[in-house]
Amino acid sequence: MRVLVLAIDRDDDFGRKAGVRGPVIGKGKCIDAALKLSLADPEDSDANVVYAAVKLYDELKESGEFDDVEVALITGHPDVGVKSDMELTRQLDEVLKRFPADGVIPVTDGAEDEQIFPILASKVPITSSRRVVVKQSESIETTYYIISRYVREILNDPEASKVFLGIPGFILLLYGIGKFISISQPDSMNVISGIISGTLLLLIGGYAFLKGFRLRIMEAIVNEFIQVIFAIAGLFVVIAGMINAYVNFPQFAQSMLGKMPEPGLISIVLYINSINTTLMIGIAVAFIGRIIQAYMRRDPHIWYNITAFFILPAFWVILDLTTKYALSIISVHSLAFLFEVFGAFVDVGFAVVAGSFLRKFTIEWLRSGEGEAGRGIAGVPNPEKKTGERA
Repeated sequence: MRVLVLAIDRDDDFGRKAGVRGPVIGKGKCIDAALKLSLADPEDSDANVVYAAVKLYDELKESGEFDDVEVALITGHPDVGVKSDMELTRQLDEVLKRFPADGVIPVTDGAEDEQIFPILASKVPITSSRRVVVKQSESIETTYYIISRYVREILNDPEASKVFLGIPGFILLLYGIGKFISISQPDSMNVISGIISGTLLLLIGGYAFLKGFRLRIMEAIVNEFIQVIFAIAGLFVVIAGMINAYVNFPQFAQSMLGKMPEPGLISIVLYINSINTTLMIGIAVAFIGRIIQAYMRRDPHIWYNITAFFILPAFWVILDLTTKYALSIISVHSLAFLFEVFGAFVDVGFAVVAGSFLRKFTIEWLRSGEGEAGRGIAGVPNPEKKTGERA
């Protein structure tokens, strides 16, 4: 069995520092290369890798375990990664042409050089491996390699760089601006600090909220523009209704209860009743946006959105009755209560029947749309279909 003892220098310290070009084959040439690197940079551990490879070569020669043994050094490229691994592969092929080994024993000084083991295994079986530890350097190099790898990933990954670099950078930027302003206006430092802190909490909390619930605002605005616009409009309707109800709450309380209630549960229930109508209108506006967008996109679920829109009056009745009953304004035995419950049942029944009809209509609508797409627009023949028929 022919075995190759292979020293690996993935980042080409031999070439950069000592002018040694790989591959280097043979005991004498490897020792000369190691001496050149030791003189150029006595602190570089790659020279010790070659010395360890030569020592292992001598030990295997003396033991007589293998039919033939050779030692070699391959060097990569300063740009560690694809370029260095391609250079190592080229040099390994050259070594194997001159010494066709049946197995290889790689000798390295840390985790970085060991990244090419899969490449070695694809060329020749790895019989064993040897890592050279140079007086407390193994853990340092491994830690450095892990840290540098994650730093490179953070810098290259857009999402990670936003979190680990973008947010801290923005925080430092805001505080730097605040410091400059406070130099000219020292009395405003508390106000500036409060504004900056509030802005940071708003941004960080908003980012965490969007990421946690997988909400993509820009993507939703681009792809669901009509729905987003109507949803915002509905939200404004609800907010306006809440403000109006708050402003006119004393008058509303006087008309409903004949007095202004004390702050507490009664006031909350009465306030919910006062915003019931604008809440339903806001939700209806949002559903109108969904219906319009579903129609424009020929969405098969348009019938579901229309059915939900029809059920909103029943939801208004439920909220109105429950809040009035909680306030003891209405009794379950009163005619008004029964009349509203009956109206809610009628609305739900109408919505279910309409939904069933719309579902069947939607299926026919989509089929007719597919037929029109096959015939072309406005009776114009589809050129692709015609070409296919000729073929």
